[in-house]
Amino acid sequence: MHDMKDTSPVLRPAEDSDLESVIALDRGHSGQSRRGFFEKRWRAMARAPEAFISLAAERENDLVGFVLAHVLDGEFGGNERVVVLDAVGVADNRQGKGIGSRLMQGLVDQVRAHGGRELRTQARWDQRGLLDFFAKAGFRLAPSVVLERSTGEAGW
Repeated sequence: MHDMKDTSPVLRPAEDSDLESVIALDRGHSGQSRRGFFEKRWRAMARAPEAFISLAAERENDLVGFVLAHVLDGEFGGNERVVVLDAVGVADNRQGKGIGSRLMQGLVDQVRAHGGRELRTQARWDQRGLLDFFAKAGFRLAPSVVLERSTGEAGW
């Protein structure tokens, strides 16, 4: 019999050195670089680490997934701490192996540790894979509707 090595990734806080790997992994999913978003997020995490939750999934010194969220107090018309999931990603060649589920469980554990009672996120309605992932992770439609309006339109 050969030795069965545990190949599950280790969850740890995201570090400065993870930025380029996160950008590359995200680009693989979205087909575009969101470098500006991630660089801004890393600067904000450095300034106020208590306001963010960031986890990296690492296997054999290779980043295979990540999750980023921010903590809000008394937002959305309530008094309770809410955590907003901003970005999640798993390397294409690692999808379907439970890494996303481990990241979500790690995030939920961190939300609880931060005193949060609710986790929120949003996705475009045409992102079927992401919506399916969120449904499996226990997310449900919120009772509110997000409305938007261009400020470039004529009117009042």
